[in-house]
Amino acid sequence: MKYDYLIVGCGLFGAVFAHEATKKGKKCLIIDKRSHIGGNCYCEKVEGINVHKYGAHIFHTSNKKVWDYVNNFVEFNNYINSPVAFYKDEVYNMPFNMNTFSKMFNVKTPSEAKQVIENEIKKENITNPKNLEEQAISLVGRTVYEKLVKGYTEKQWGRDCKDLPAFIIKRLPLRFIYDNNYFNDRYQGIPIGGYNPLIEKLIEKSDVKLNTNYFDFINKTKDSFNKIVYTGAIDEFFNFKFGELEFRSVYFENEVLDCENFQGNAVINYTSRDVPYTRIIEHKHFEFAKTPKTVISKEYSIEWKKGVEPYYPINNEKNNAIYAKYQELAKQEKNVIFGGRLGSYKYYDMDKTIESALNLAEEELK
Repeated sequence: MKYDYLIVGCGLFGAVFAHEATKKGKKCLIIDKRSHIGGNCYCEKVEGINVHKYGAHIFHTSNKKVWDYVNNFVEFNNYINSPVAFYKDEVYNMPFNMNTFSKMFNVKTPSEAKQVIENEIKKENITNPKNLEEQAISLVGRTVYEKLVKGYTEKQWGRDCKDLPAFIIKRLPLRFIYDNNYFNDRYQGIPIGGYNPLIEKLIEKSDVKLNTNYFDFINKTKDSFNKIVYTGAIDEFFNFKFGELEFRSVYFENEVLDCENFQGNAVINYTSRDVPYTRIIEHKHFEFAKTPKTVISKEYSIEWKKGVEPYYPINNEKNNAIYAKYQELAKQEKNVIFGGRLGSYKYYDMDKTIESALNLAEEELK
């Protein structure tokens, strides 16, 4: 069968492009190497709870066009992300706000909190930060850094903050209001029933083939498609000609617990380095599920190597230079369009993924 587009990857980017293409009468085949649709936002039903299999996915955006777009397919609930941080035996609200400072510094007003932090920054006298530790302290002072930044960041990157470059942290927002809402975006929530129904609606007019490796598949079928939308790893597409692009990765330890409520919040960060995981997700709180049991995921940050799921691109000077070479090769591929997180070697929030796919579809299908 002849298709207008072969879409490689059934995550948000591929699904949105497929929907827009089929709306214009194009015939699409989506393939994915995994056994399920949805990419990293796929949800797995466990004990009546939608478990975010690849980590917490909380939809947030200030782009009304994107918000209206996803709400055409599914209804969103009113979940607000308000994480909590455990540091040793202390409990703090995130992001850094007046609830955090009032407990940490025993202050009540914004001016008191600002004064404490400014005094700490002034005392350190860091004018030209040489590493991530100095950069963070110059932004938030030593107390916030030691309790809420240092250990968490070192676990994320697998190395000491003194050995990490300063540019990794460009800013650490301090909010001098009593507000635990993590995101500043106008719109926020979780699709009722999880993300799978959203993907299902987006791809309902496309053909889908799972458990399918692109490189095995294309050799037998390359004449069946006019164009390819490729959302896999760009370095793999070119057989790692210029070397491997680097990522950080994560893995999860999932547990079903025989209790109704384990931690009282969807997201709790563990900011002390002596706790090996970075956070615990309790999935039922994303959708306010009323179930007798609960499911938690302990999240560990790990080094990426080939064969491990890539999560976060390491966009340092070395990797960006390698990616630029792959970009040049990509421009020479007349019938292949690269997109998504892996195809663009760029971390995207979900709304930015959708926006990018819509922009591509508008340009490609006009």
